[in-house]
Amino acid sequence: MSQDRNKQTLRIGICGLGTVGGGTYHLLNSKKTEITRRVGMDLDIVHVATRHPAPELAKSGIRVSTNVFDVANDPEVDILVELIGGYEPALELVLLAIANGKNVVTANKALIAVHGNTIFEAARKKGVVVSYESAVAGGIPIIKALREGLAANSIQWLAGIINGTSNYILTEMGENNRDFPDVLKEAQQLGYAEADPTFDVEGIDAAHKLAILASNAFGIALQFERVFTEGISHITTGDIAYAEELGYRIKHLGITRVTELGIELRVHPTLVSEQALIANVNGVMNAVVVKGDSAGSTLYYGAGAGAEATASSVVADIIDIARAGRDETQGASIPPLAFTALRNDLKILDITEIESEYYLRISARDRVGVFAKISQVLTHYGINIEAVIQKEPHGSDLEKGIVPIVLLTSRINEAAMDVAIAALEALEEVDGQIMRIRVEQFDGENG
Repeated sequence: MSQDRNKQTLRIGICGLGTVGGGTYHLLNSKKTEITRRVGMDLDIVHVATRHPAPELAKSGIRVSTNVFDVANDPEVDILVELIGGYEPALELVLLAIANGKNVVTANKALIAVHGNTIFEAARKKGVVVSYESAVAGGIPIIKALREGLAANSIQWLAGIINGTSNYILTEMGENNRDFPDVLKEAQQLGYAEADPTFDVEGIDAAHKLAILASNAFGIALQFERVFTEGISHITTGDIAYAEELGYRIKHLGITRVTELGIELRVHPTLVSEQALIANVNGVMNAVVVKGDSAGSTLYYGAGAGAEATASSVVADIIDIARAGRDETQGASIPPLAFTALRNDLKILDITEIESEYYLRISARDRVGVFAKISQVLTHYGINIEAVIQKEPHGSDLEKGIVPIVLLTSRINEAAMDVAIAALEALEEVDGQIMRIRVEQFDGENG
């Protein structure tokens, strides 16, 4: 922002006019009068960078470039809005904008999760703002909730459905008994999944967002590389049906929790009680449940992607920066994280160090005494069986003499469960690998 804090216009440069960039451009123009009333100053788009300029842009009077660095070097731009995505040239672009004294708004969760520590330090030294509300859960103001609404709380845990593609796939598999490949293909046709869906279905996108949420929840540096990540491509309609028979739904969750040992940071399919609020979030919608020591559990629900939803968060960040810039006493008053001083005394736990209940689906040979042998192995490792489903074999399992045995176990350390599963898979009566899904009981979250 210009050093003249009394001026009546904030000048914006947008890099990228794709889905979110186009939505932001439209929202700033269509809501201009209302935004001016909110802020007390005009927010004018003065420069746009896009690889494919539309003809109407040339008539708008806005400077148009095909090179995003032109926006970062434009002295007329106060706020650079980075909406090109990816790591490069986004990182170079953002650092150049900061070096040139510009505030930055970005929807780039991958950039923030992986390079946020570097970006935030550069912004701190330069005295500018970097805001990224739209990088996590689209139109849901979860970053502001952690930074402002829950500022008086010590956050105990949060759990979120933070990728709409995986949630849509699991919903369709459960409601319409459709297999994963079939639903994935449909999700791609509908535009919910990319041609290469790896980031969505393997949990990488959710891991980016969880790293950001954990930093804001617990005041730790961004540590995307420490997030345990597991996707949903191995989940079957049978698993979803068994889970429902046991009173659970399968959701692809990002979970972070502070414990006596350290911080859990994990993304994976999870069995959640069907009574839990988050278990009933379906389709492409996102939701985050946060447990604070004072406020208790709060749920944040809404559209996690899309032009209008994400653009609303982008523009909200621009408005925040504009409001802060009008106050002579504020300066760069919007901290990048919910904490100005970060903690370095909290260890990120390896997945083998967490404790959970477990869903196990075992393909066993249809022999007398097989369940007793399975029980003996689990008992040996201190694991109790809390519930069991044993179905008659059918189809190809009937031909092979295989019977599915589904168990819910007591709470146990993951490392101990690893050893127990290895012992079970070594049994002559067990066929192939055992399906393991973690089970979570979110205290205070049930509806």
